[in-house]
Amino acid sequence: MLTHFLRGTTALVCLSLATPVAAQEEPGFLGTLILTVGKRDLSFGTALSRTVVDEEEIQDRQASTVAQLIDVVPGVTLVNGTTPQGSGINIRGFGANTTFGTDQKIAVQIDGASVGSEELYRIGTQLFTDPMLYREVEVLRGTIGSFAYGSGIVGGVVKLETKDASDFTNGELGFAGSQTFEYGSNGNSKVSSTNLAWMPTEKAEFLLNYTIRDQDNLTAGDGSEIGNSAFNTPSYLAKGKFTFGQDDAHSIALSHSRTVADDKDVPYDQFGTDGGMFGNVDRVTDTSQTTLEYRYNPGNDLIDLRANLSYSDQLIDQSYVAGSSPFEGTGTFAFLEPLVNSELRYETTKLNVSNRSLFHTGQIDHDLLAGVEVQRRVRAENTAASAPGGTDDRVALYVIDEMEMGNFTITPAIRYEKSTIKAAADLGAYPDTYTDDAVMGGLALSYDFNNGLSVFGSAAYTVGLPIIDDLGTSTTAQRRIDLSEKSRTLELGAEYTRNDLVAQGDNLTVRGNVYQTTLWDITSYSVSGSSATELERVETKGLELEASYGMQSGLYFDLAGHLGEGKEYNPDGTSATWRNTAADRVNLTIGKKWNDKVDLSWEIVHADDRRDSSGNDLSDITLHNLRTTWRPEIALLDGTEVRLGIENVADLDYVGHLSSSSRKAPGRTFKVSLTKSF
Repeated sequence: MLTHFLRGTTALVCLSLATPVAAQEEPGFLGTLILTVGKRDLSFGTALSRTVVDEEEIQDRQASTVAQLIDVVPGVTLVNGTTPQGSGINIRGFGANTTFGTDQKIAVQIDGASVGSEELYRIGTQLFTDPMLYREVEVLRGTIGSFAYGSGIVGGVVKLETKDASDFTNGELGFAGSQTFEYGSNGNSKVSSTNLAWMPTEKAEFLLNYTIRDQDNLTAGDGSEIGNSAFNTPSYLAKGKFTFGQDDAHSIALSHSRTVADDKDVPYDQFGTDGGMFGNVDRVTDTSQTTLEYRYNPGNDLIDLRANLSYSDQLIDQSYVAGSSPFEGTGTFAFLEPLVNSELRYETTKLNVSNRSLFHTGQIDHDLLAGVEVQRRVRAENTAASAPGGTDDRVALYVIDEMEMGNFTITPAIRYEKSTIKAAADLGAYPDTYTDDAVMGGLALSYDFNNGLSVFGSAAYTVGLPIIDDLGTSTTAQRRIDLSEKSRTLELGAEYTRNDLVAQGDNLTVRGNVYQTTLWDITSYSVSGSSATELERVETKGLELEASYGMQSGLYFDLAGHLGEGKEYNPDGTSATWRNTAADRVNLTIGKKWNDKVDLSWEIVHADDRRDSSGNDLSDITLHNLRTTWRPEIALLDGTEVRLGIENVADLDYVGHLSSSSRKAPGRTFKVSLTKSF
């Protein structure tokens, strides 16, 4: 399989034939050169496994959820679907699973606010928001790039950046904005997104966005209706920024975003397609994020100070619909009733203060990022609904120093974190407060041969400190409270970029890396078929490949692939395939651009070694998606963009990897969107 994959990849890269590259310096840890050739920006000159989905690709993909945007990133799997409430994100086999929307091993941030990290039974809600609010989604895979964002991160980090007023005003004074209407044939999907931007002075800018997305139940490739796939979600974003002081050294930015769904008579189980044993509920899901950021950058290489204060809040209020569960009136329903009649809420307040310094010591150039983070998470008490209440207070210090010595770059990173979790309820003879701390870190190395080729490697170790769910009086809670999950990840890779490779003005960028991760002292996964014993360890490994090639004529090829495997080991010495292993998958996009007026592309997605949420094997699939972007060169239509798309062109009937066997993927979907900028 691996040899076949590499042989096919080599052939595709050799056949690949983009306009001259545009490069920019990306500030921060492991400073990155971004090479833009096709639709995807590739990172070059960094040891991070990093993928950026920019605003252009966000618009082109016409996704219904943010999770749908990033499931094309190598090693990323969208679990359970096409709705913002039910979908979850899995990276390299960690993250969302068949029981909870998260296993605490990936981090999600919106403008720096931490979101979506609660273990709520059969509820996704890891990333409940709308893609129209964002200008960029960045995915950091693995542990090595995570130390500025949290502890216990094994799969990676998803960072979302909301739109700015300057995206519309282009730095000019006055009003600007855009209006987008979008329609999808499958599910009769309708979207309206309005952006209003105002720049009254060069030192102030304001943005308002209102997006409403409405979708009926989708249809699978065999013509059957996909239950529990309808939703209606209004979202909004308000954002402002002020710049002041000598040389505009100071700035303050405030952003607030919110997404709400008010669903009536829908299944409690968001991973399934019908009510099943749980029955149906009336559910309100209300998620908001607020961020206040101060920056001081006086033009001194030693000072680039950022203070980010954020608050995120998610409320899930659900009431059981009488008569919808077959177990109503039985002892079984007495057990289920607290789940389906519940109000679940958690709030996270976080302050992160960091400074970036550039300086020299002898022959070494330093890019030093140092920071402190203070966080409090509060979860409302609802023990009966498998959501015990309490507080989780954390303090962390981190230092990341990128040291460049000639062609070598060495980047040590260290994070110290201390946590105190306290149960809201009195646990009697059992401890209701628990304190733990840990030191974690990693080392990244890279070498640039000055001929377009560079090699890199990294080793990282992290610790997942106990969470509120680990407090309790049960045997399981007591068994887990004294353990902190630990993992190490090793990565090795190479990248190559070159202009004028085959023809004048062409460009090729290729990046590949292999990784190996081991997780032990496990508290979040039990032996299959038993809740009384945890797995001894989990081992995963894989190959990730990204490539982009383009010609001056506008012809381009983008490639992204992942090949991996994983095993879970039981205390008795037996083992099995890791239940959340990412599928083997390759994405190839072939496109042609005519300046910036027309972009035609054909995306081919092949995946095998797939299984559903119960571990049953699924057949291989090959999907085809077509997309067109047109910007008319007509005075009357100046500022207009028309996008057309056909997803699942062959109307293939299939179940997504790691999804419930009852939740099929959508069949053929025609999409059209019209955007007018003003």
